[in-house]
Amino acid sequence: MPVVAVFALLALALAGCAGGSADGGAPRAGVELPEAGAGFDYQLGGAYPPPHNATVIARDRLAAPAGVGYDICYVNGFQTQPGESEKFAQRHPELVVQVDGEPLADPGWPDELILDTSTEAKRTALAEIVEPWIAGCADAGYAAVEIDNLDSFSRSDGMLSEDDNLALAAEYARIAHAAGLAIAQKNTAESTARLVEIGYDFAVTESCAEFDECADYAEAYDVVLDIEYADELGEEDFAAACADRPSGVSMILRDHDLRMPSESGYLFRACP
Repeated sequence: MPVVAVFALLALALAGCAGGSADGGAPRAGVELPEAGAGFDYQLGGAYPPPHNATVIARDRLAAPAGVGYDICYVNGFQTQPGESEKFAQRHPELVVQVDGEPLADPGWPDELILDTSTEAKRTALAEIVEPWIAGCADAGYAAVEIDNLDSFSRSDGMLSEDDNLALAAEYARIAHAAGLAIAQKNTAESTARLVEIGYDFAVTESCAEFDECADYAEAYDVVLDIEYADELGEEDFAAACADRPSGVSMILRDHDLRMPSESGYLFRACP
């Protein structure tokens, strides 16, 4: 089906989304999920041998899978990647949010520019750019993708809406499933019910204990992988969060820069 036709159908589906459930979040046929409660690690700062008992590993799409169990491929689908922003804005100025004639950066990550999802034509163009990245994850041997920065609309200076991003998110789900990959919701707890309806399979979350959102994800998905950060939650509160986490939630504590074990400041803790 042409991408434009797909977006037209998705717009109708999004308008009628009601609510999600664990049943609604069941994986699509032929798509494998991580084991609920499995140990995992989040290695976006660089690939290294996984910690003991970690069998679910997330890495950047340019890194090789860990190959110790279940591999998740990180794709930045709503913002540019650091180091690539200037080149992307030069090649595709119309696909980057512009404010007062300048590309709009994420205030928390000023080396990432916010992609413009505001029209069907722009979403189609972005999907065509990202589709080979997702296909590359499948070709490399990953089992799933997580698409980051779904919540970029909240940092867009009013230029984007939640519906804009969810329409593109739905197309990413179609692309991932066509490639045989599961797809994980990344953060944006308030959109969980709608993401379940449009085909997301599990969740990768940051700081769901810190922001009291873990139950929101666990009610919708059988599998939730949560990363807490030491500069937010701290080790003492992390122990309490582990004890209180809902069923199906795997939780780790990491340093915020996701350093490698050889680097100063590296931290990894897992719930017992």
